[in-house]
Amino acid sequence: MEQDVGFIAAVEEARKGYAEGGVPIGAALVAKDGTILGRGHNMRFQKGSAILHAEMSALENAGRLPASALEGATMYTTLSPCDMCTGACLLFNVKRVVIGENKTFVGGEEQLRNRGVDLTVLDSRECKDLMAKFIKEKPELWNEDISV
Repeated sequence: MEQDVGFIAAVEEARKGYAEGGVPIGAALVAKDGTILGRGHNMRFQKGSAILHAEMSALENAGRLPASALEGATMYTTLSPCDMCTGACLLFNVKRVVIGENKTFVGGEEQLRNRGVDLTVLDSRECKDLMAKFIKEKPELWNEDISV
C-alpha cells in the first residue's frame, strides 16, 4: 500500500512543505484509474493562508472537475485530516482516504467512517518522523496550525 503512486506523491509534497519551512503535510487526490488529479502540501505559512492545508491544496491544484472525474477518487494524506479537510473530502464525494499516520493528530476520521468513506491508516514511520522533527523545531507553528 505504501508504494501507491498517491502515497508517494503525498510524501513528496510533505517533504517539499518541510523544505519550504512549512508544516510537512502532503496530499494527493487520485482518480480510480490511478491518475493523480491534484497534489499539494500545507502552505498556510508560505502563503499566509488560513485554509491551505495539504488536502485543500491538492483539491485546489486539481482545479474544476466534473463530478464524474471524482467518482471513486482517493485522497492520500500524510496526516489525519482536520475537520475542514474532512468536510472537503465529504463535499467532493471522495470515497477513500489513505492516511500516512494518525499518532501526531487525529482529525475527522470518525466522521469519514460514519459517512461511508473507506479509511486506511498506514502508520508510516517516515510520516511520523517528519512531523516529530518539525514539531520539535517549530512547536509554535504546529500549535498555530492546529489552533492550540
